[in-house]
Amino acid sequence: MEAGIPVTLNTTLSEINREQFLEMIPLAQALGARRLGFSRLIPAGQGALLSSHLLKPDQVRELYQEIHSLSPRGLDLVSGDPLYRQMESDPAKEDLGSIPLGGCAAGVSGLTLMADGTVTPCRRLPVPLGNVRRDSLRELWSGSPLLEKLRDKNSYQGKCGRCRRWAFCRGCRAMAYAFSWAEGCAHLVGEDPQCFLEP
Repeated sequence: MEAGIPVTLNTTLSEINREQFLEMIPLAQALGARRLGFSRLIPAGQGALLSSHLLKPDQVRELYQEIHSLSPRGLDLVSGDPLYRQMESDPAKEDLGSIPLGGCAAGVSGLTLMADGTVTPCRRLPVPLGNVRRDSLRELWSGSPLLEKLRDKNSYQGKCGRCRRWAFCRGCRAMAYAFSWAEGCAHLVGEDPQCFLEP
């Protein structure tokens, strides 16, 4: 911060810390951070050890409603979580068909490039698409069957496949994958188990 670099503090939300999240706001302000980011705990990697502490859908809704109602002075509250972006009820974002226009970025508007060159749809979705040391990034982006599946509404299952807000949400693909993997049947396009929206 002394060098003038904008700083964002990030928090991973679970049942362990949901009651303390609001305490992060004065802390971030006191430290001079410009943004306070948050995302849900994904039960993958070391996070799998905390899967019993995942927030329930109603807890996610309540916490996100509370966060959304705040406007802390000098601090932006930010999240890439597609469910948080649904806090504003906007009928113009419903029933827009099968072209993704926003929401989860995994394979739709973004990719993750790991230090070893591995390409994944998202930093929290450990499904390799290829490796830029041997594969063309352009070809991975335009020709990956896995990415085509992420971009096709007809491939989605459960609530996400029936949702009127699919084009602007699609749930968190990392959450859907990790949760279903922990249940023994990994589905990249399954429903987001923490979704509080009605399909």
